[in-house]
Amino acid sequence: AVVSTQSTGGAAPMSALMQFADDEGMGGDKLETISLGQGQGPIAVKMINKAIQRGTWVVLQNCHLAESWLPSLEKICEETIVPERTHKSFRLWLTSYPSPKFPVTILQNGVKMTNEPPKGLRANLLRSYLNDPLSDPSFFSGCHNNHAFHKLLFSLCFFHAIVQERRKFGPLGWNIPYEFNESDLR
Repeated sequence: AVVSTQSTGGAAPMSALMQFADDEGMGGDKLETISLGQGQGPIAVKMINKAIQRGTWVVLQNCHLAESWLPSLEKICEETIVPERTHKSFRLWLTSYPSPKFPVTILQNGVKMTNEPPKGLRANLLRSYLNDPLSDPSFFSGCHNNHAFHKLLFSLCFFHAIVQERRKFGPLGWNIPYEFNESDLR
């Protein structure tokens, strides 16, 4: 199965995907990832072919950056990934920003997910506290000075939430626009 994840600015799907893979028993050496870009296409093809046989998962990140390779990916999805020759546990995960060059047939034949940042300060704060590592009790209470640590953590999460909310206004009032997302909290 091909699963395509479309992200808007401020949303990073990889941490959730890694957690999902662990929950499904497909973490570790059963999950291979590659960030697409210059010259990464042949490496991705080898990963896909190996995973089809072994029944593992492959994540191709930033598909929007490999526009010239997307027709090859489309051909792989149409001709190589066929039920008769594909292990039932195989999954191909694709992450991309919306792109007009993304092959329509991949979108039509795969499962689609969108990942958007939460709307509002409260929802943003809640998401920060419910995601790893903040949701892990050993991390949250692991500091010897818990009171100061919790205040600092709240300040960081609150700042992150404000910047995320501020993004909808564009560069107004900011010198340089910056793409904040969940990975900035790590």
